[in-house]
Amino acid sequence: MTYAGSGVDINKEEKAIKGMLSNIKSTRKGVGKPLGGHYAGMIEFGDYALVLCTDGVGSKVEIASKLGKWHTVGIDCVAMNVNDAICVGAEPLAFVDYLAIEDPKPEITREIGKGLQKGAELSNISIIGGETASLPEIINGFDLAGTCLSYVKKSDIVTGEKIAPGDVIIGLSSSGLHSNGFTLARKVVKHMGLSYTDKFPDNLYPDKTVGEVFLMPTQIYVKEVLEVLKKVKVHGIAHITGGGLHNLPRLNSGVKFVIDDLFEPLPVFRFIQEYGNVDDKEMYQTFNMGMGLVVIISSDNVNETLDILKKNSKSEVKVVGRVEKGSGVEVPKLGLKY
Repeated sequence: MTYAGSGVDINKEEKAIKGMLSNIKSTRKGVGKPLGGHYAGMIEFGDYALVLCTDGVGSKVEIASKLGKWHTVGIDCVAMNVNDAICVGAEPLAFVDYLAIEDPKPEITREIGKGLQKGAELSNISIIGGETASLPEIINGFDLAGTCLSYVKKSDIVTGEKIAPGDVIIGLSSSGLHSNGFTLARKVVKHMGLSYTDKFPDNLYPDKTVGEVFLMPTQIYVKEVLEVLKKVKVHGIAHITGGGLHNLPRLNSGVKFVIDDLFEPLPVFRFIQEYGNVDDKEMYQTFNMGMGLVVIISSDNVNETLDILKKNSKSEVKVVGRVEKGSGVEVPKLGLKY
């Protein structure tokens, strides 16, 4: 199976985005000059940059509806935004959500709110507003998205431009699928004739159902990354989401990212790969494969960075690779090149 064959073609999405951007050319005059950005957009605001990013939970919400368990997707919604914001060195401040729903039942919205609150606590942000739209003729179930406002001193923006050969790549483990690749993951479940209430196959998760494993919330990396940013000159940060390792060249296309000590993929990824007959290249360009975030620093700062991350993070932390001359991404042990 492939992601594109399941209905999500990343290359087609990229072309569609370019088509949209080709017609968006105006910029504000006065305060608020655009400053670019990769995972999040930035505007000038005196000595600071205000940072905005927006994202949603995706088709993971369908599994929540099938199980009648909506209390975790709010965490995902916050996480997908704040994890992008910290990639430019910004500290998240505030969040607004957008809920498009077929039938606004209080028992559903109440549980979604619990997740949003938990995500806000973990990120140290305020949820200052939002919008709920009842769209029975457009939405089947619901869709949840949000937008995060963050800030960073202009002198402290992490652009990725300083990434250079000799730099070290530190990885932080993921908690599971996070909020990407679910169109392919759900196809595998359907292909196997499984229900989301069935016990997870092969005793990979002895006490959990398929749905419970799939709904594991996205890990939030705000606290530990902000601690690193206070003490270390970070060259690059990448949130490993849709597109997998394809995310790394977004930081700097003029170097090669070599990943030579991968995290052991979580059992959920082994299940998808085996029962979906998905090859390594497809897996590593669709899913996080056990690594949710990377921090790229000078080799002189490796020990200090590892100490800070291990002290402040619930994730496994280790050196996963290095930066070399060249371009793209390479995983030598698997013979993968992107």
